[in-house]
Amino acid sequence: MKRNLALLLSAALLGVSLTACSSSNDSSNNNVKASSSPDSDSSASPALSGDDLAFSKFPKPVDVHIGMVVDPTDKTLPEGDSVSNNQYTRYLKDNYNINVIVDWTAATGNDFKQKVSLTIASGKLPDGMVVDDRSFMTKAASSGLLYDIGDLFDQYASKQVKDIMASTEGRALENASYKGKMVSLPNITVDTDGVHVMWIRKDWLDKLSLPVPKTIADLEKTAKAFMDNKLGGDKTIGIAGPSKNTFPYSTFLVSSNNMAGFDPIFGANDAYPGYWLDNGDGTVSYGTTSENTKKTLAVLADWYKKGLIDPEVGTRDNTGDPINANQTGIFFGPWWNGGYGNGDSFKNDPTANWQAYPVYSDDGKWNTHMKTTGSTYTIISKNAKPDVVKAIMIMNNALVRDEATFDLSVAVGWYPLRNVMAAANETEYEYTELTKVLKGEAEPEDYNVPNSLYKLMYADAKKVRDVVKPPYDELGVSNFSTANFGDFQRLYSLLIGDRPFATTPIDKKVYSVTYNQTPTMETKWANLKKMEDETVLKIILGQQPIDSFDKFVKDWKSQGGDEITAEVAELLKK
Repeated sequence: MKRNLALLLSAALLGVSLTACSSSNDSSNNNVKASSSPDSDSSASPALSGDDLAFSKFPKPVDVHIGMVVDPTDKTLPEGDSVSNNQYTRYLKDNYNINVIVDWTAATGNDFKQKVSLTIASGKLPDGMVVDDRSFMTKAASSGLLYDIGDLFDQYASKQVKDIMASTEGRALENASYKGKMVSLPNITVDTDGVHVMWIRKDWLDKLSLPVPKTIADLEKTAKAFMDNKLGGDKTIGIAGPSKNTFPYSTFLVSSNNMAGFDPIFGANDAYPGYWLDNGDGTVSYGTTSENTKKTLAVLADWYKKGLIDPEVGTRDNTGDPINANQTGIFFGPWWNGGYGNGDSFKNDPTANWQAYPVYSDDGKWNTHMKTTGSTYTIISKNAKPDVVKAIMIMNNALVRDEATFDLSVAVGWYPLRNVMAAANETEYEYTELTKVLKGEAEPEDYNVPNSLYKLMYADAKKVRDVVKPPYDELGVSNFSTANFGDFQRLYSLLIGDRPFATTPIDKKVYSVTYNQTPTMETKWANLKKMEDETVLKIILGQQPIDSFDKFVKDWKSQGGDEITAEVAELLKK
């Protein structure tokens, strides 16, 4: 374990020179001569090393059996293609002699979770699968089902992958490990995914000659003005809220990408529900049980009673529907929610000038919770042959390097064992560098550096001047071309959605003491979480008085919360 970490940190030091430039995304490196391929059957050491080995082609086909999640609503596969035979599986076959065999599929959501759970319980894993909860990984590892991939990762992971791992300062490697052994490839997403901001219709503000709201009190006045003036028509919603499938706030187990939750409102009250908090004196507490959380729930209940929050909060099928229908003036979410997340809003109204801002405390502080490194894991069966493990490493290397070159008219979710890896600071880096390109302070070719830590930078730099037009001082929707809508969505998300995180210092960043389950959680957390979810929603909807919060805290502690808190406190000591 220590040797793995040392190698990753060395890779980070070697990658420092790349932080001012980015990837060429040139797929010309895909074809490597078969004579220099990996071959575990040979008694000699591999002739190749480094990225030559990381992108090498097997001399004979290597079969990789996988289980795969599929989105049943996705219709992008061309006629005649299938989960086992499509542009991505052919890419792997042609360039690396990797033959992907899909043993089973399951639909996104509960179907996939159930299939993974049953597969682990049976002890019969495919060679590889991507699981969407660390508890699946730890369950498989504790049952002795997973391959210790540490040595092969050292040999076969590309420099780019190692640099991305190192960008998390050891957190990704820790998450990917069990009892000191690296037993999975971790998902690594940008830190910004966990920083939730206010998305607001700036064109609505301008129409009413209103300033951008900064505090909770400002937000209430603004939402009321939107409602009173019916700027979204007769069904105007001041502030969107979570649907029946999303959450009022992120938690330590689901710490990012919470569209239309109320995370910034809690942060403005210095409340961090769902997180395990270091109290600074050697003790920990669960953020949901705090007085500041109770205070914030009282605010939300008052807003709901006044009609400022979506009346269908907690029951709506899709929280994005009123946003995309341009009936909503304000919602909360991470950087990509305005651009990627609300594309139909712009199609329905090209003047919809969604802008992103922090929400501040009454004393002008920006407080926010921070996410874990990622939430999915590629696990590999202990029964997989060494060449198969190497093939899975190469599949991951190729995805990281070449995703920007793929024809994304076929959803990249069809890529076998797709598990996203991105540098933790990728979005703010891109914001800064793309701004330089727009202002003529840098040229796209400045970022044409093969296998950069910032894997999409070069591709974005080549597009940005076609999508974004001057003046550049205060970018709004009128500065953007939607001719290529996919490019518009990405660059709008980066240059508008990531602007707060990239340009405004956060006064207080709060990390959870743990983002994983403790032993007692495995038996008691489901009931505690159900109690929490029901209490929070009922208070917001006015179905329970705010004083019911005190009974919830008492019950939560007595039914396992205190026991779990003690376990988390032990983790803090370690």
